[in-house]
Amino acid sequence: MYTQALNAKDAEPAKAEDPVKMAAFMARIEAEERIEPNDWMPEQYRRTLIRQISQHAHSEVIGMQPEGNWLTRAPTLKRKAQLLAKIQDEGGHGLYLYSAAETLGVSREELYEQLLSGRAKYSSIFNYPTLNYADMGAIGWLVDGAAIMNQIPLCRCSYGPYARAMILICKEESFHQRQGYEIMVAMAKGTPEQREMAQDALNRFWWPSLMMFGPSDTDSPHSALSLKWKIKRFTNDGLRQKFLDATVPQARYLGLTIPDKDLAFDDATGHWRHGAIDWEEFKRVVAGEGPCNLQRIRHRRQVEADGAWVREAVFAHAAKKAQARKVA
Repeated sequence: MYTQALNAKDAEPAKAEDPVKMAAFMARIEAEERIEPNDWMPEQYRRTLIRQISQHAHSEVIGMQPEGNWLTRAPTLKRKAQLLAKIQDEGGHGLYLYSAAETLGVSREELYEQLLSGRAKYSSIFNYPTLNYADMGAIGWLVDGAAIMNQIPLCRCSYGPYARAMILICKEESFHQRQGYEIMVAMAKGTPEQREMAQDALNRFWWPSLMMFGPSDTDSPHSALSLKWKIKRFTNDGLRQKFLDATVPQARYLGLTIPDKDLAFDDATGHWRHGAIDWEEFKRVVAGEGPCNLQRIRHRRQVEADGAWVREAVFAHAAKKAQARKVA
């Protein structure tokens, strides 16, 4: 997922690095070698990875909420089981990613505290409500489709733990995308009411899905270094174009109308062109003023509070066992 805001530590100026070590580091990057946790790396490289990986993890964890809204209300037992499996996958993705971030010297507890306090952000797409069951199809098709465009190149990220975590995540996200599109196919070919629901879901999630890739790289504070260090492989606009070219034909097959009056195929370039994106809306949502920002964080804080007794019991049991071993 696109990571949209700085952690507090990113505001600190980067320290000057040893030029010899930096030259050796860049030589490894250019040679397509993987950087591993015990290898020397520039402090700004480490901080950039912590920001990106942790915000990716937060997005997976928060992303369970919009779908959880429909878990007990999915129309059939099959759909309930599919949705439950997908939510479980997303929880697992968050765990993989927090583990990858921990290899950079930051604790999971610190990262989670940043999320709960609002200092760390997550993908803006999850601050939009899911109003009807067709949204489960639109999220799978559009949101997971956009995520795949972002994440497949991360399998070649220069940082080894992140790249390896992404291999499994991308396989599961690909399944989620196909599952979402299958829901949209069923609804688009169903009753007039179901078709209307599918179109409504597309109308509401289309523009936020395009925003997931982030603003143009000229307006992004991190893109240049991330490309230089081969953390990311494509520009935000390049990924958005790939998503557009793949998704428009799918919508046309469904017989649904993309809510963009300026959408057009450019014969000269062979690409689809979209209309103007409302980046002011994007900024408002990232700043905490989206439809569900407060609800999402309030829910996570409540879950954290409700689970406190479980964590305390686990720690007490571990301490008791450790004491028993000492006595023995």
